[in-house]
Amino acid sequence: MTVPLSILDLSPISAGSTAQDALRNTIDLAQHAEQWGYQRYWLAEHHFVSVASSSSITLIGLVAAATSRIRVGSAAVQVGHHTSASIVEAFGTIDALYPGRLDLGLGRSGHRRSQYGAEPSHPKGGHPRVDTATGRTEIRDGVVVPPPFDPGRVADRSKFLASAAALQQEGAQALDFAEQVDEVRALLGGHFVSKNGVALHAVPGEGAQVELWLFGSSGGESAVLAGQLGLPFAAAYHVSPGTALDAVDAYRAAFRPSKVLAEPYVVVSADVVVAADDATARRHAATYGHWVHSIRTGAGAADYLDPDTATPLTPEQHRLVADRLATQFVGAPSTVVERLAALQRVTGADELLVTSITHRHADRLESHRLLADAWGLRAARAA
Repeated sequence: MTVPLSILDLSPISAGSTAQDALRNTIDLAQHAEQWGYQRYWLAEHHFVSVASSSSITLIGLVAAATSRIRVGSAAVQVGHHTSASIVEAFGTIDALYPGRLDLGLGRSGHRRSQYGAEPSHPKGGHPRVDTATGRTEIRDGVVVPPPFDPGRVADRSKFLASAAALQQEGAQALDFAEQVDEVRALLGGHFVSKNGVALHAVPGEGAQVELWLFGSSGGESAVLAGQLGLPFAAAYHVSPGTALDAVDAYRAAFRPSKVLAEPYVVVSADVVVAADDATARRHAATYGHWVHSIRTGAGAADYLDPDTATPLTPEQHRLVADRLATQFVGAPSTVVERLAALQRVTGADELLVTSITHRHADRLESHRLLADAWGLRAARAA
């Protein structure tokens, strides 16, 4: 295929394992991803849930140290939980030792957009379809675009609110997203001036060879700001399939050429599980719905269950996660390549970002290896 593939890793913790296991698995997958020809290896930031990427910037440094060529970065730093100076100094420290390999992705924290849907069926030989009882689902050239999820369906927000409070100093107030992006750019560029007129220089950090990205899942502030600043943009189809295509359109409509980019550059993400055949892939992905359900009920990401022992979702549970099941790309290499190619074609993505979660680490490795071979990554790198 003609566009690069990259990997997004949450460092998930499987039932029966530990955070230490998950972190070792992340390092192992990153080293294999470099060998298989993936373009980037990005880490997500999540807190107080059963994933081990909470200190994503620390983990970025560890992955950079364990690899030699692949770009490593954040997808994305939740800026509401960090000062601009702490972000730039941390990335500057890693860049000082591994220069020119870092992607600094910034995302709004605590502002997840609508994204859910209804119950899918899986007709033999076709793409999954979603029951339109709660909204109209489109199929755009083979790409499922479900209705946006109503956040009101998440009944319990107590853990989210408690987590947000724990991640911020009492009485502190996060900056407006655009203002914080400006601060990060000023600190990297060496022209930061405090509100009382004092010039400050991030050491290390100023002049760091990092690539700045903005992340978003809708056609709102992040997409528009990335376009206006002429920065590359990542659209989260894997999290918000009902609005991610709007995000891509908004970014392109707002784009202005900059010193960074003459034309828009878009990465679009997808949730992927690949195995030797469709049936095996479906078995490996069988508890993905359970994992998403734990997030959407407000409890946050739980331990990723073993499909051999997990109890099936009830119909009511299934309806809450139906859009995410319909938009997960599961199957043999040819099946997944066909669907990824459709996503690239519909969005015009310059690059695709795949994330894969399975209970067994060996199955996740195999998923990424099979996809890399089917997409022709190693052949492309050799050429």
